[in-house]
Amino acid sequence: MKRLALGLAAGAVLAGVGATAEIARRNRVIARRVPDGAEFGSVRGQVRTVIADDGVPLHVEVHEAPTGSHNRKADLTLVLVHGYALNSDCWHFQRAGYAGQLRVVAYDHRSHGRSGRSTPGNATIEQLAADLLTVLDQVVPEGPVVLVGHSMGGMTIIGLAEEHPELFGDRIVGVGLIATTAGGLTPHRMLLPMVPTSVGGSFAERLVVGLNRVHRQVDGGRRLGRRVTTVITDLFAFGDDVPASYVAFVDEMLRNTPFEVVAEFYGNFAALDKFGAVPALSSVPTTIICGTADRLTSIGHSRKLHAHIDGSRLVEFPGAGHMVIMERHAEVNDALDGLLAEVLQLGAD
Repeated sequence: MKRLALGLAAGAVLAGVGATAEIARRNRVIARRVPDGAEFGSVRGQVRTVIADDGVPLHVEVHEAPTGSHNRKADLTLVLVHGYALNSDCWHFQRAGYAGQLRVVAYDHRSHGRSGRSTPGNATIEQLAADLLTVLDQVVPEGPVVLVGHSMGGMTIIGLAEEHPELFGDRIVGVGLIATTAGGLTPHRMLLPMVPTSVGGSFAERLVVGLNRVHRQVDGGRRLGRRVTTVITDLFAFGDDVPASYVAFVDEMLRNTPFEVVAEFYGNFAALDKFGAVPALSSVPTTIICGTADRLTSIGHSRKLHAHIDGSRLVEFPGAGHMVIMERHAEVNDALDGLLAEVLQLGAD
């Protein structure tokens, strides 16, 4: 028995050494990737503070349309709604691409980025949808709007369609849904991708609740374990071999989102079931975008959305991951150009 115990201990040590060596190797591989010169966080708009209906201040940035332009695109407002545990800086390439062409609004969800903290009871998709409506009412009180949401941002737009379907085809004239879903998620995969679905969900939920009790220590560990989180971010956020700066930027946004916030919003995903609301989007041009290598909201979710939204267009990027808005930014912007062109064509008819 003693010999067995020593053998197990030695095996654990060797496994730990092997894992450490693999993490070091993966970090070296990531570091050797060719940079592309993107300066993340450098695209800034005019800062506005919008107060949500429960008093939470929301950080909003506005890129005004060019004055004196004869481009009909300048009559539109593009509103960008970011995903879980990120902030509005994740739209770097879209904001850089569209600022100067039309009015662009990007904001941080409650408890994310530079926005104020929510009470746990209001950390819901329904409240995020109400926040989106408040942003529209205060920052875009008139004129046609195109909404584009990534991940939880897409769920927020669908939540708005559930509560206010009358807005789609009236104030809202186009929608982009990127790497998102209206339900059917197995959210424990975000934390425990190797655990079987049959046992992983309840275990992951208990794990999140338990870790939330010591969230400050968890946050400290996340900061200290950057070499580990870099590898995890590279694996789960991207499908392509993107530059190291992309991985570091997303990893920083994730690490800067307190685990307490991660835990508060986590419970939304398993219960999400809003496919009954998505037909409201059939009244406006809708483009659905996803990478085929998305490990968080797999391509099947986008295909299901496409099947439920009459007249929608599905754009699939082979090999791209969840952060397709970054790794295939030029192609994503091309797809959004197509959406804007369709909106303008319908407006001209």
